[in-house]
Amino acid sequence: MTNVYHLRTPLSEKDVRKLRVGDTVYLSGLIFTARDAAHRKILDLINHGEKLPFDPRGLAVYHVGPVVRRKNGEWEVIAAGPTTSARLEPVEHEFIAKTGVRMIIGKGGMGAKTAEACKKYGAVYAVFTGGAAVLAAQAIKRVVDVYWLDELGIPEAVWLFEVEEFGPLTVTIDATGKNLYDEILERAKRKAQEILSRLS
Repeated sequence: MTNVYHLRTPLSEKDVRKLRVGDTVYLSGLIFTARDAAHRKILDLINHGEKLPFDPRGLAVYHVGPVVRRKNGEWEVIAAGPTTSARLEPVEHEFIAKTGVRMIIGKGGMGAKTAEACKKYGAVYAVFTGGAAVLAAQAIKRVVDVYWLDELGIPEAVWLFEVEEFGPLTVTIDATGKNLYDEILERAKRKAQEILSRLS
């Protein structure tokens, strides 16, 4: 049976260890964005012993390049649909280990190394509905800050958002290391083999 949770950042290890694949989460508090360039930037700073301009521990990292505009001297988020997470698979394990994030949000699933990190460090990967970029933006109450904007540009910069009931987020990798996408692929392979054996 799947459950629905309303959680607030910073998330504790206890918060995420109770989540299971298939559960739905609505998240409030602070989250930050990070795509490819931001992951590299953050890890580079940490690996060189430099301090980040914000504390990522217990937060959720969102794989997104938001569409934003300046309005009355403040940033307004127009759309914030998730980007494909798979391309971050090579670095996400290290990112989880070194930043202390408790939730990764994106689309399309992630692989074995990320699942291993979720299990080891107490984190989860959750997907946000694709094609619902405006819905995501509506849950973003304000832009708290933006980092490395001049260096990385709007899509790749790190945006720190305050969100309220951000979701629905569906847990697809939980802190036991269970990966929903792997299970679906495995079932599909078995089904294909059954069909082929009947045809032969």
